Amino acid sequence: MITLAYDGTDFHGWQNQPDLRTVQGCLETALRRTLRHQVAVIGCSRTDAGVHAASYVANVFTTAPTADWAIFRSVGSRLPKDMSLIRLQTVPLTFHATRSAICKLYRYRVHNIIGRPVEQFTQRYVYHFWQPLDTEAMQAAAAILVGRHDFTSFASAGNDRESNVRTVLRIDISTLGSEVHFDVEGEGFLYKQVRNMVGTLIEVGRGHWKPQHVSEILVAKNRQLAGPTAPARGLCLQWVRYDLENLPQPTPEQLARADAASAPAGHMRALVDGQQRSTAPTLPGIEAMDEPSG
Repeated sequence: MITLAYDGTDFHGWQNQPDLRTVQGCLETALRRTLRHQVAVIGCSRTDAGVHAASYVANVFTTAPTADWAIFRSVGSRLPKDMSLIRLQTVPLTFHATRSAICKLYRYRVHNIIGRPVEQFTQRYVYHFWQPLDTEAMQAAAAILVGRHDFTSFASAGNDRESNVRTVLRIDISTLGSEVHFDVEGEGFLYKQVRNMVGTLIEVGRGHWKPQHVSEILVAKNRQLAGPTAPARGLCLQWVRYDLENLPQPTPEQLARADAASAPAGHMRALVDGQQRSTAPTLPGIEAMDEPSG
């Protein structure tokens, strides 16, 4: 289990993409050169280009017998300057960064004064919206979105989920100096759901819509009726929560795959970047991942 933080400004999101700099690609490069075998990293969320993370969780299966602290030091030293390894620990074989997650919290930051955020050197991490925002009205609208709903109206193009029903546990809106913070906690989110909800709440905050209008948008299940997508730079994944003590026991098939997995030996270890990914004992239904570009 790997926990890391990153500034998403110069990344094309989390997921591997050919010839583009991604968080997953940089992490896998550091891991395979440390572990000396190919890896397939599973992330807790597909964060978009420009989205940041204060505590992003991923997992990887390794055959290396090296101690956790040694892997931590080696991988951490190989990461680029806009990524930081926070924690690394051995977890049960059935841990899955996405499917084992209980809930996660995103924070969206809005710079809400006329002066530009460059004065505070926060322009990479906030959305500058200079019109005054009514936090009480936005909180009333946000209360409508809390609970288990069909969030089709807040699912952007590119969403490929079979069901758009999700559970939002809370949305807290607060002010801190020149900033308005939107803290959104949920069991899981659709593609750009948080940014679409924030964009809609801002429309309420600036007086374009009444709070009750959000209920009509939710019921309509029509993305065209909701507000604009808030820019990626204001969004940060704050944390992901797991219950490691109550993970299911590994199946015999998973144990067999784990026992059969082995790292390359001898001179082949020097060619690790060109080898196929290791056959990690994943849970049933996990989609196959593309081969790394090199």
